[in-house]
Amino acid sequence: MQTVLWILSILLIAAGLAGTVLPALPGIALVFVGIALGAWIDDFTRVSVFTVVICGLLTLAGWAIDYLAALMGAKRAGASGLALLGAALGTVLGLFGGLVGLLLLPLAGAALGQFITERNAQRAATVGLATWIGLMVGTVAKVVIACFMVGMFVLALVF
Repeated sequence: MQTVLWILSILLIAAGLAGTVLPALPGIALVFVGIALGAWIDDFTRVSVFTVVICGLLTLAGWAIDYLAALMGAKRAGASGLALLGAALGTVLGLFGGLVGLLLLPLAGAALGQFITERNAQRAATVGLATWIGLMVGTVAKVVIACFMVGMFVLALVF
C-alpha cells in the first residue's frame, strides 16, 4: 500500500508542476497535496511538519502572487472588467491551442475585452499587453515557488 501512496504522491507533484503553467489544473495546490501526502506516508520522519507548514505558506503565497500579478498588470494599464474577463476566457481557450494558444489568447482576450469597452485599438493593445505581462509574471512566480517546494521536499527525503 505504501508503494501505491508514494506513486500517488509523485503523480500529484508532477501534475502540480504541469498545472503551474496549465491553467486548468490547480498546480501549486497539487504540489502541496503531493508533498503533504509524502510526508504523511513517512509519518513525518524525514519530511517534518515544519517543512509541510512552510510548503503550505508557499502555496498560499503562490496563489496570492498569481492572482495579484495579473490584476496589477491590468490595473496599471487601466483595464476594464471586460478586459479581465477576456483575459480569463483567453486563458481557458488557450488550453486548446497548445503553447501558442496559452501564450497569445490571454493577451487577445484582454485586448478584445478592452476594445469592446472603449473602441480604441491602441488602448486595447496596451491593456492586453499589460494584462498578459502580469499573467506571465504570475506564472513564472508560481513555477519558481513550486520548484522550490519540490526541492525542499526532495532535500528533506534525501538528507
